[in-house]
Amino acid sequence: MACMRRILLAATVVFSTASVPGGALRVTGGITDHQVLQRNGEGRAPIACWGKAQGVTGGGVEARVMRGQLPLAGLDWQNVGTISNGDWRAEIPAVPAGGPYRVDVRAAGEPEYSSVHDVLVGDLWVLAGQSNMQGVGDLIDVEPPHALVHNFDMAHQWATAEEPLHTLVSARNPVHWPRNAKREPEKFDGERLRKFLTERRKGSGLGLPFAARMVERTGVPIGLLACAHGGTSMDQWDPALKEKGGESLYGSMLMRIREAGGKVTGVLWYQGESDANPKAAPAFQEKFERFIAAVRGDTGDPNLPFYYVQIGRHVNRSGEAEWNLVQDAQRKVEAAIPRSAVVAAIDTDLDDSIHVSTPDLKRLGARLANLACHDLFPHVAGCASYRRGPRPVAATVSGGTVRVTFAEVNGRLVSRGRVSGFSIHGADGAPLPLIYKARVDPGNPDAVLLSIGGKLAEGAVLRYGYGKDPYCNLRDEADMAAPVFGPLPIQAQ
Repeated sequence: MACMRRILLAATVVFSTASVPGGALRVTGGITDHQVLQRNGEGRAPIACWGKAQGVTGGGVEARVMRGQLPLAGLDWQNVGTISNGDWRAEIPAVPAGGPYRVDVRAAGEPEYSSVHDVLVGDLWVLAGQSNMQGVGDLIDVEPPHALVHNFDMAHQWATAEEPLHTLVSARNPVHWPRNAKREPEKFDGERLRKFLTERRKGSGLGLPFAARMVERTGVPIGLLACAHGGTSMDQWDPALKEKGGESLYGSMLMRIREAGGKVTGVLWYQGESDANPKAAPAFQEKFERFIAAVRGDTGDPNLPFYYVQIGRHVNRSGEAEWNLVQDAQRKVEAAIPRSAVVAAIDTDLDDSIHVSTPDLKRLGARLANLACHDLFPHVAGCASYRRGPRPVAATVSGGTVRVTFAEVNGRLVSRGRVSGFSIHGADGAPLPLIYKARVDPGNPDAVLLSIGGKLAEGAVLRYGYGKDPYCNLRDEADMAAPVFGPLPIQAQ
């Protein structure tokens, strides 16, 4: 109910203003309640704010930053701006990562002040892609809110993050609105919106679990920018459409980044299901790499971290080859694009025929947090030890055994029950029923041994996760799953 009330309010309010307990200065821009400000490389952020001065035409602006009942060291009342012709503007320098903070502003020499509440300084993360990022998990046993994780929702309102993070029907930008009977985009409001929010039973995602794990490990607050939209293709996310602004997915995402301050720590991406078809799949890798380059260019950060999920299962047999083609393209992108990395979802449970379950969305969030923790917080105890998870290196055959070796394993390879998910295929691509036993090599924690009955024909290859709904269970001791891969040539040892 708290989430529904917040969204109903956001549907009618464009920009929340700070409370005014009697001060002459009213905050109307730059900062708002519950906002998360992106910290810089020194772990600090300036706070720029402005507004209207009531009954004051000139003079100075003073501000302080409070944590609980005490001002931060060096950020007690100080002159930070000016008033001119009834308008004021100020900038508070170098506020350290952390919070929640209360920011107080007043006309110089006045006893009364206005406040902006529950402000955090930390890291901003974009959530983008299609439905599994938007979140279609059952709203049962969802990740609970965390005081240091806030969400910039689709109505462009900051609030403490709680599931569901995405509400397309009341978004500010028309690209997210559902189509009415006339095929026109139409925003929900009033009773229609209230009914939708009350009755929905799905909507949990991986963004909040990711953020909660990051805060638990690092102590740095997180701001999430909810930008995903179910059922969307790479063509719909085309950067060439950015000039359409809120009428395009890419343009809408950029608008939200800019409104949140223009800089973010990284992007979380989960998309590809809509491109797993004969027309789009062959071009997927090129489009995806171009998309990453465009986001980095438009945010002014050529090294912007980009972590994404390889598409998982779909209980549907059509387009199996294209599904696997997209999955393997996603696996290859991390090797082609620096500061990018993928996590696997092939071992997750579903809440319907294609959408990851709420418990396993939490697992995916933790997997993404492992990547970000390792790359961005090497100085934090435990973070540097994370590896990317099992990555196939080679398949070799000797006698009746195929050895599959992996890199980037955390601890050792493990499985629940016998190892499942591997298949051998002939040069023509047809599956060959040869594997009768699969197990982790007891003498090498980074390898799997496949016992085969019969001799391999020339050109035989190995696959893992073949088809759209395989049973795969290989992971490591940090719960990082092996990705779908193949065809991988099998070499004679």
